[in-house]
Amino acid sequence: MSEAIEAIKDWVIRGKRKEAIEETRSALAAGVDPGMIMKDALIAAMSEVGRRYSSGEFFLPQMMIAARAMTEVIPVLKPHLIGEAAEKRGKAVVGTVAGDFHDIGKNIVKMMLEGAGYDVVDLGVDVAPDKFVEAVQKEAPNFVLMSALITLTMESMRRTMEALNAAGVRTKVRVGVGGAPLTQKFADEIGADFYGEDAYACVQTCNQLLH
Repeated sequence: MSEAIEAIKDWVIRGKRKEAIEETRSALAAGVDPGMIMKDALIAAMSEVGRRYSSGEFFLPQMMIAARAMTEVIPVLKPHLIGEAAEKRGKAVVGTVAGDFHDIGKNIVKMMLEGAGYDVVDLGVDVAPDKFVEAVQKEAPNFVLMSALITLTMESMRRTMEALNAAGVRTKVRVGVGGAPLTQKFADEIGADFYGEDAYACVQTCNQLLH
């Protein structure tokens, strides 16, 4: 069984969509635990892709291809994950902050959260502070997760935090921030609940905070 999981993980890392889907179907038919496929193959694959990207072994196109492979495997896995997904039942609002149009990191976080059983409301890119506020009021999520990939847009995170406070909804959600230029120090400075170094760390932290 561990061979099947290793194979799926390898296909996803290499961005081979068809092979990853076929291997996942075979593994499920052979009785491999879907939760293990999610955790030890898919999430582990994206964690490894993130590591390789950080170290310079992978570039953005390779990261995107791997993320796309993972996205296409998830619908195959999802029907088998319902029981496990029901254990969590968290909801997250995700978005790239105002002035920033990068969505790769946000999309990977979204995919991983959905795979872990979360209901995800994706606000997209260039999201104004008031849009985050509206989403909290309308959706009543457990988490607001903000992404910024360029230093200039980090201030949009500060403005969003101020808007959440001004609207009186800040205490109703946990706020997580992430993106290449961010640090734990900046997260503390603007009053976020946590900083996610990568998508995997973000999902792990959400799980811990939810339970």
